[in-house]
Amino acid sequence: MLFLVAALLLLGVVMGTVAHAPFAFTLVAGAVIAAWLGVFALRERHGRRRPTSTH
Repeated sequence: MLFLVAALLLLGVVMGTVAHAPFAFTLVAGAVIAAWLGVFALRERHGRRRPTSTH
């Protein structure tokens, strides 16, 4: 329950920061985060297809 309260508090702080940021900055930051998540997802998917080594 404490984790949920902390997560909601952090979300409120982040959303408040975005509300005061310029719109162009928000779009660029969103695009960067989306690209990073896309690369991460592709690497995870590609990594799971390979057989695991026993080293």
